[in-house]
Amino acid sequence: MRFNKLDLNLLVCLDALLTECSITRAAERVHLSQSAMSNALGRLRDYFEDDLLVQVGRQMELTPRATVLCEAVRDVLVRIETSLSAQPEFDCTSSSREFKIFVSDYAMEVLMPEALALASRQRSRVRWRLLPHTPQPARALERGEADLLVVPQAFCSADHPTDLLFHDEFVCAVWKDSSHARVGVNAQRYANARHVVMQPVDADQPLFDSWFVQQCNIHRQVEVSTYSFAMLPFLVVGTELIATVHACLARRVEPALPIVLMPMPVPMPSIEMAMQWHRYRTRDPGLLWLRALLREAAGRVFHAMPVSAPPAAATRPGLAPVV
Repeated sequence: MRFNKLDLNLLVCLDALLTECSITRAAERVHLSQSAMSNALGRLRDYFEDDLLVQVGRQMELTPRATVLCEAVRDVLVRIETSLSAQPEFDCTSSSREFKIFVSDYAMEVLMPEALALASRQRSRVRWRLLPHTPQPARALERGEADLLVVPQAFCSADHPTDLLFHDEFVCAVWKDSSHARVGVNAQRYANARHVVMQPVDADQPLFDSWFVQQCNIHRQVEVSTYSFAMLPFLVVGTELIATVHACLARRVEPALPIVLMPMPVPMPSIEMAMQWHRYRTRDPGLLWLRALLREAAGRVFHAMPVSAPPAAATRPGLAPVV
């Protein structure tokens, strides 16, 4: 099929080439031979009158024209895929659909076990693919690499719909035999202490908690950084370190660890967690089921805690979108 003299089958090849910046990997992505992909690139170059991919050293890079085409081509393919895969109804007991969800290890720990248990009670046969966040999670939605994101409300893209799931507070976690446990943690001791913090891979911007304490003119002395929220309470054991941890996560591990949880010594807004999906998939029956399931799971975990009026949350563009 052709549109404006372009063979529309070439759009799939073009998307793979623009994504992989490699003829070999693009061929593998769409299950073609390398020679067939090379031929497709040649035809695309003729149509667009542009090289699209050029060799720079040992790598291939996109031309300016190819860079402009990236999002438009992916958007067209996502629309087509959404239309073709749409079903009039969804039955979790017979569907083997795989849902791809981008979720941090924090949300994995506090939310997903309850969600999976609920799905099991419904005799669901769906498959779950739980994936780590990327520095730009909204891009995963737009490229069709994720069905759903579970992210802080402040980091949701304005281009796609969201639904607030729950909010959580922050607490300080310290070793039970530390000086902090004996005398307490006030703002001065918090500022003077050594800290263990979570710093996501490939993210240069500070997380919400790091940014907020800086707004209170507190600059923490970071002795240990890790890529995992769940490990923060474990890493304070046997040390004088302080970890600033999501309260729900901290309370889950508190019985198993020799730690003490203390209120934050400075007022800190709660973190609002939301789910986000592609605007083209708002009426997808499968995603409607999934979103309802996650809402119910969040309500059970947080004991139906109202999420409509949590303490005002501070937001700031450029915070690392991994919480």
